Amino acid sequence: MADRPPAATTAAPSTVFDKIWDAHLVKRLDDGRDLVFVDRHVLQETTSAQAFDGLARAGRAVRHAELTVATQDHIVSTAPGRDEATNPAGRELLGLMRTNARAHGIPLFGVDDRRQGIVHVIGPELGLALPGSLLACGDSHTSTVGGLGALGIGVGTSEVEHVLATQTLAMTRPRNMRVTFEGAVEPGVTAKDLILHTIGALGTAAGQGSAVEYAGAAIRRLPVEARLTLCNMSIELGARLGLVAPDEATVAYVRNREFAPTGSALAEAARYWLGLRTDADAMFGQEFTIDCSRIAPQVTWGTSPQDVAGIDAAVPDPASFADAKRRELAAAALRYMGLEPGTRLAGLPIDVAFIGSCTNGRLSDLEAAAAVIQGRRVAPTVRALVVPGSTAVKRAAEAIGLDRVFRAAGFEWRDAGCSLCVSVNEDTVPPGARCLATSNRNFENRQGPRSRTHLASPAMVAAAAIAGRIVDVRREPAP
Repeated sequence: MADRPPAATTAAPSTVFDKIWDAHLVKRLDDGRDLVFVDRHVLQETTSAQAFDGLARAGRAVRHAELTVATQDHIVSTAPGRDEATNPAGRELLGLMRTNARAHGIPLFGVDDRRQGIVHVIGPELGLALPGSLLACGDSHTSTVGGLGALGIGVGTSEVEHVLATQTLAMTRPRNMRVTFEGAVEPGVTAKDLILHTIGALGTAAGQGSAVEYAGAAIRRLPVEARLTLCNMSIELGARLGLVAPDEATVAYVRNREFAPTGSALAEAARYWLGLRTDADAMFGQEFTIDCSRIAPQVTWGTSPQDVAGIDAAVPDPASFADAKRRELAAAALRYMGLEPGTRLAGLPIDVAFIGSCTNGRLSDLEAAAAVIQGRRVAPTVRALVVPGSTAVKRAAEAIGLDRVFRAAGFEWRDAGCSLCVSVNEDTVPPGARCLATSNRNFENRQGPRSRTHLASPAMVAAAAIAGRIVDVRREPAP
């Protein structure tokens, strides 16, 4: 790619993260930060308008429009048949993105484009994110692309402007951390459960300032889309990014993607990608091991992703936490969530079921949910939504009849977007209502003022939508 610096060589044993980072290092700055080259910059509408304003005030141009793409996802309506004009909440930002993209020659995947979708879904889907690459975006969950063995850097608005102007980022080099998953994953336990359990076990600050490598036989067995889910929630672990070293499954996933190399270029790239391994003697600042065989389907009970437990557990008593601050936060979380210590997670009634988001809005997620729903009906007290992560996911799901399964069960079948993951669009959970969601955050007011959010996997959300309460999908009768 244009202007990319030559790869640096590292003699000492190093991690896969170090190898990719060093290959993108332009120079070490006097303030201790590294200046790194950005292979691909993906824009979304809520963090790009101000960056373009800054660029205009400085009289600067976009350095590499050919390495930049824009998509509309956060603020868009997901009502079927929507267009830019039927997005009253986001019409101004959507219009600004179209104007700025046109002015700078940046391809735009707007709501009328077949490639539109959530930025972290379309990156891998279109081959915009490639193994060994560095991708930046003005959204924290850019870490998702780590599932391909890429460095996904979520940045703020001022950094979006910096990348637009220079195609580089100046940032502190993340520390190395590794989480190794040992043991066999039980049936009914998904990548979402692995990462939720990890966050619960280690805490939301465990990965602070780190690049987390997920390793172990259980990770190698995960399909690539599951690895994307795993890396997506690295941010909830406090990390700067997460990644899985690329392997043959990664290469197979990338093949034939619209922006991926083809022919001899792909073969050459694949040889490089498959060499991206952590050396045996490489050192990590932190190392943790997770026993997969002890993990049940996970459900959050509080207002932080670390407030999580297996479906067979009860809401904990805040007094059980040794740390005073943790006790205080747990008590506040239970007040907000309207829960009492000792309440069993299984059996909690829900009002809303949401399947979608950059965490779990891919075709494999929809397939897992549809397998639970087939031939059943949503409980009459529940509003259930399926929001594909991209227009391509929606088309693929419809091609195999998943839309008919969801509609027959009473689910709303929506257009692609962030939807109920974040309440900056038309989709919100009513005050006081309890939602079981496949998204990544359960903060206070995340899905709307005073909304109550529980996080779980797509199959768990599907089973709860049918039952009208949170249930253990492993114990539900087969359809």
